[in-house]
Parts: sequence; structure tokens; C-alpha cells
Amino acid sequence: MKKVLLLVVLMLGIGLTGSQAQQIVFSGHVTEAKTGQAVPFASIFVRGTSLGITANEEGYFQLTINRSIDSLSAGAVGFRPLSRAVSKAPRQTVNFALPSSSVSLGEVVVHAGENPAFAVLRKVQAHKKQNDKAQLEAFEFDSYNRIEVSLSDVTDRLARQKVIRDMTSVAQGVGEMERNASGKPTVPVFASEVLSRYYVRQRPKREREEIKHSQLHGVAPRDGSVLSQVLGSSFQDYDFYPNWQIVMGKDFVSPIADGWRITYDYDLEDSVYVGKDRCYQLKVWPRRAQDLAFTGRIWITMDSYALRRVDLSVDPKANINFVDQIRVFQDLAPSSAGPWLPLRTRVVVGLKPTKKQTGLLVRFNTTNSNFATNQPHEAKFYDQPFASAPDALEIPAGFWEQHRPDTLSAQEVRTLTALDSVGKLRSVRSALELADLLVTGYKQVGKFELGPVPSVFTYNNVEGGRIQVGFRTSGDLNPNWFVRTYAAYGTKDKDLKYGVTGYRVLNRPNWTLLGFESSHDVDQVALLDNGYAIENPLFDAAVRFGNIKPGRPLWRQVTGFSGQTDLFHGFTQKLTLRHQRFDPLYDFAYYTSADHQPGAPTADKFALSEVILESRYAPDETLIQNKNRRYAVGLAKWPVFTLRYTRGFNGVLGSDFAYHKFNLLVTHSLQLGQLGRTEYIVDAGYIPSTIPYPVLKSHLGNESPIYTTSAYNLMRYFEFVSDRYASLHFEHYFEGLFINSVPLLKKLDWRLLASGNVLYGGVSQANRNATPLVDENGAALPTFRPLGTAPYVELGYGVENIFKILRVDFIHRLTYRDLPGAKSFGVKVCAQFKL
Repeated sequence: MKKVLLLVVLMLGIGLTGSQAQQIVFSGHVTEAKTGQAVPFASIFVRGTSLGITANEEGYFQLTINRSIDSLSAGAVGFRPLSRAVSKAPRQTVNFALPSSSVSLGEVVVHAGENPAFAVLRKVQAHKKQNDKAQLEAFEFDSYNRIEVSLSDVTDRLARQKVIRDMTSVAQGVGEMERNASGKPTVPVFASEVLSRYYVRQRPKREREEIKHSQLHGVAPRDGSVLSQVLGSSFQDYDFYPNWQIVMGKDFVSPIADGWRITYDYDLEDSVYVGKDRCYQLKVWPRRAQDLAFTGRIWITMDSYALRRVDLSVDPKANINFVDQIRVFQDLAPSSAGPWLPLRTRVVVGLKPTKKQTGLLVRFNTTNSNFATNQPHEAKFYDQPFASAPDALEIPAGFWEQHRPDTLSAQEVRTLTALDSVGKLRSVRSALELADLLVTGYKQVGKFELGPVPSVFTYNNVEGGRIQVGFRTSGDLNPNWFVRTYAAYGTKDKDLKYGVTGYRVLNRPNWTLLGFESSHDVDQVALLDNGYAIENPLFDAAVRFGNIKPGRPLWRQVTGFSGQTDLFHGFTQKLTLRHQRFDPLYDFAYYTSADHQPGAPTADKFALSEVILESRYAPDETLIQNKNRRYAVGLAKWPVFTLRYTRGFNGVLGSDFAYHKFNLLVTHSLQLGQLGRTEYIVDAGYIPSTIPYPVLKSHLGNESPIYTTSAYNLMRYFEFVSDRYASLHFEHYFEGLFINSVPLLKKLDWRLLASGNVLYGGVSQANRNATPLVDENGAALPTFRPLGTAPYVELGYGVENIFKILRVDFIHRLTYRDLPGAKSFGVKVCAQFKL
């Protein structure tokens, strides 16, 4: 492999050397003549030809030309073009200082003593509806997206790592490495090019993207289908007409938001031509540097007061972790129906843990064309938000040179060439496999994925040392099947456990599945009905460590079949048939007859046969598919509703109870702009039947020092059980709302938060009497406690972003504080990774 790689690098080097014999390389910097500031994304070109290139976000460029020329020109919107004479030297530095293209200001009514920019902003608000693309019934366009990722300011320690040495060696073998703004070489890591058709229908809001061609270069996963969808136009939609623009998962206030004067200051700098449009040039900056707001310039057309162009960045003082820079450049054009659509968008994001550590530089380039408006397709057309052509990843030679809407610089050509070799390096593939293992908990071996690795060995006081092996199938084995299985053995109980689950994909557009499950394992009553269906390898391992007896362990045997489908986008129906057998590993009994009196017959094992109907409605959830799995990505603006009904049958396959269960779950992340973001969960349930308490709802407590979002953090394990309940869990993140206003505290970049849990619940008298208080020998049996007439309430406040990773919560328990072992106040901590 090394010999082949060396040969490829040598051949590339020889090829480049020969081709550059007749070449002239121009490099330089484009700045504003008036201020000396860089002009981002300026055009560098040879007049009368198609030769040219676009400068980077710092105004630097490098252009290679295969002929002799006498002059080189530069231009940018808002500036007059400038030409410079050049020589025939093989390498030349040509700098441009562009003069602005000023015009006379249009008529603007300015109130006495008022900032003249405010009059322009009021006009923008008055014309917002006619210019906002949200007013269109529908629109669509072709989109080209290119993303480039590189390591910046590589530390000496990281540079000595084999994988980085190999990547650097390949990049150097192709030609001179690209340098960042400080002049240091960067190491290319990944690049992608995606060509798609993007469709939007506004009422109801629906989107669809058809990936026509996609190519990944460098450090990319084996299966690029999911990544190609995420790198498409759907995830590069920067729109400043809404009040908030989400960047890196954060809610930034738009410079033309309804409450613009609260967040921003403005300066009416000039009037210029942007293309053929006469525009006001406004400088914008946040009133408080730590706020989630932009600084830079916006251009507003004089005739329609539309947003024509933005060149905005985020102040380095803004309270965002690990982000060194964010810069957004966008040109817009009017559609045939009036509202404006994005023509070109360029985004630069720099990520850096600390100033002394290696950073990650990411560049996004989006160019849109072939616009069509107010031609909506039928609703079913949008049911599959992403559709990828079967041959999307099969790119013929020379395809991008013919279909790429812009021209790559010589440096970008060298980078893509190097990345095609980097992706084949053994050290790079090993690093990717390690990263995949850390994220998913599985190690890919051929067409199978072994794991989950965190569960290979655990220890608890019931099973002793638990040794587990398992695997799941990848889409390479069969794109229509997914199977996950494991086997485990306990050194203390000396019992074998196993589990297998999976599904068959019957229809992809509606994601119709036929599933199955079978398992025989030790479980805990406290975890039976707490929504842990989400696969989480770390959680699965953690619940099997230490003392699990407070959770009331039992043997659980499950056999089930299920089917699900999407009736339409966001509306999923699921039917499950399930049989379970329970054998408690603690002292337990329940009455087997309607006579719940001492001396009545009892049993300590039971079985359940159930039918479960579930409807889930997530109207704006974004879903992507790979060969055999589906994922939800991004933030949903609307609540997600899940309604579940469970019917238990007595006497079916030896089941012991007939019962009904009803459950409603609502989850939502609510955007509040400058006030922050609130995430809440509403959970309500009702069980009108008489059944023993392991089948009721056991509310999840938390006696550990670690804060857990899904638990009642001052409630003890198995403290309360209900057959009817309603709960509200909320967390509000203030971001920098208050701390950013305190001079001494804002330098810490801490963020305030508030949380709370409110639970109403109860248990009918029949269910209270369903289990005896003593066994046949008169010894007391473990029982349960229902809530009284008062709700369980705990409220908290805290600080996150301590040293960028720590969160500390101070929690007060307001009710049921007189119960044995109850704590009225507690401090919980957790580590989290948030930008």
C-alpha cells in the first residue's frame, strides 16, 4: 500500500511539474481602498476571457494561468473594478485596493436627531412581506454545494501523530500547501461536492431535495449516502428575513429582525451599486459583544428595500464554545414573483478548543440557479424529504469540470487531488474507524458491526461480572434488513442471557417496516416503562453497573412483532404485538384472585400479552435515510406528539392480566430569541385497570450526583408509582441574557439556566390492594408509594459552560420533604459538549 501511494504521489508531482513549465502563478490580496479592510470573495479575472477565480474570505487569492497576459483585474459588488499591469515572471504578487462605487443617496425621511440608518430599517420592515421568500407559494432551484474542511494551526504534538504525518506528506507531495490568514500551512481533511434540485412548498411547509450527483474526498465514511444528504442545500439555507437565524445550533438575531433596535447599532455608510441594484450600505454591530448577533455590513436596495447582500461575521467575544470565527456572505436576487431568493452563499466556520490547540476550518460554498416560483407539486411529492439518485456517488471523469458553476483555484485543485489519496491512507481509515467506535459503540468488521463495546464487561451485585458479545448488520450486508443481537453470561448467577431485534424495510418512501424482537435477560422494574427505546450504548452499560437492587431486578423474557409506516410526512403509525414473562429476583407477590385480602392466593411470577398502538406526529421533522436506517436531524420548530395505547389480554399465551394503558408524550424545543431557548416534555398517562405495581408507571428517580435530564433529580429510586399521572419537565437556557450584562462575569462565558419537574399522580385503591403487604410467613414484602393530593415539585437553577464543559445545578425539592430519606436540596453536576 505504501509503495503504491508513493508511486501515485511521485506521478502527481511529476505531472504537476511538467504542466507548470508554461504557467504563471499570480497571488495577492484584495482590500478596500478607503479602509484597508479585506474584500471577501472578490472576483479576480482576465478581461475578455473566461479565466478567473474568487478570493477567499480574507481577500487572498492565487490564480494560475497557462498563457501570457498583460493585465489582471479585480472587482466586487459595491466597488469599481480595477486593473493592474503584470509581467511575464512565473510567480507574481498583485495586490488590489478597490475604490467604492458610490452613488447619490435616495430620498429617506430622517427624524431630527435620529440615526439616518433607522429610517432605512423602518422601510425594510414595511417592505418585509413583499420581499420575504416565505410569501411565495412554492419555489425550487438547482443547487451546487461545496464544502472544504482543513486543520489549521496544527500543534507540534499533533503534527507528530502518524495519521497527520501521512496526510501532510500527501498534501506536500501534490504541491504547495494552502495557508491560513496568519500564514501557517493548513492540512486538508475533507471536501465534498453535491449537485441537487431543491423544492420548497410554504403552506403547508414542506421540503424535498433530490441529490443528483455527490462526491466525497478525503476523510469520509465508507457509506457516503447519509453524509451526502446532510451536505446538500437543505442544511445550507441561510435566511435573514425571519427574526432568528440558526447557525451552529444557536439562535442568532437577524440584523433586520422586528426588534432590531434592541440588539443592534447601525451606521449608514454609503450608497453603492451591487450589480445593477442601487443600495444603501449599512454597517451593523451588536450593542453587547457577547450577544448572539452579527457584525458586518448589509446592503438594502433603494427601490424595494430588499436585502440584496450580507457580509456578516460573529464577534469572537460571543458566548459560543470552541468557535473561533463565523462569517456569512450572501447575494440575493429577485424571483419572477417578486420575493428574493439566495443566489450565492459562502460561509466560513473556524473551530478551536483553545488558542493554543489545533483548529478546524470549514468553508461552505453554495450557488443556486434555474429558479422557478409558485409551481407547487402535489403534497405526496414532498413525503420523502430526501431522494438520492441510485448512481449519485458514481461520478464519471470530468463531470465536475463541466457542471461546476464556479472555477476552482489551482490550490483547490491540488487540495482535491491530495484528498483523493488521503482517503485511501491506512492510518486515516483507522482513525475513522476509531471515531465511529467512540460515537456509536460499534466496530465495523466486514459487513457486520461488533458491539456495543461499552457493554462487553460490566459488574453488578446480581449478575456479578457480566461478559457480553454482540453485533449488528450494516447496510452492506443487505440494505433492506437490520438485525442486532447479543449474548451475555453472568459469573455470579451463572445464567446465559440473549437478545435479538431487527426489521425488514418493505417500502422506503413511507419507511414501512416489519420488525421483531426476542430476549431473555435481567432487567429492572424502575426502567421498564421510562422510554429508553433510544439506542444508547453508554446508558445500556451504565445501568448494569454497581448495586441494581434498588431498581428491583427481575428476569424478563420478551417476544414481539411490529409493523410501522408513515401515512404521510411526519405522521407515523406503529402496531406492536408483544408477549412478556417476568420472574422477580426480589421478594414479590400479587393476588391472583379478585379477593385482595390476607390469606387469598398469591403468585410471584406473571406474564403479559399486549397489543400496542402508537401514533407519532412530527410535522417539520427532517429525516434522512441510509441503506437500512433512518435518522432525525436538525431542530424541529413544532412540538412532536406521541400517542400510545396498550391493550393487555388475559389468558392469551398464558398471560395473567387484562388491562388498558393510555399515554401522551409531547416534546418541544421552543425558540425565544433574545430570551434563550426552552425545552419541555409533557408526559401524561392513565391505567384504568387493576394490575400489580411492576406493570404500573414507576417514575424515574436519581440518587447519583450526576444531573440527568430525563429523571426527577431529587426523587429516590422507586419512590413513587402511579396509574394516572401528568408531568411537566422543562429546562430554560438563558444563554448570555443576564451574565453578559455583568462586567466581571461576562468574561467567564458562563450561562444561566433554570429547570423544573412537576408531577401529579395517584394510584387507585384497587391497585394499592393488588399486592399483599406480607408473605405467607408474615414477613414484610417490599411495596410502593403513590403520590398524594399534592404534586411532586422540584425546581432548579444553575450555571453551564464552566470551563466550557461543566454544568452545575442547584435543585430544591418543594414537596414530600418529610418522607424517610428525602433530601430537600441537592447539587448535581454533569459534563456536556455544547457550542
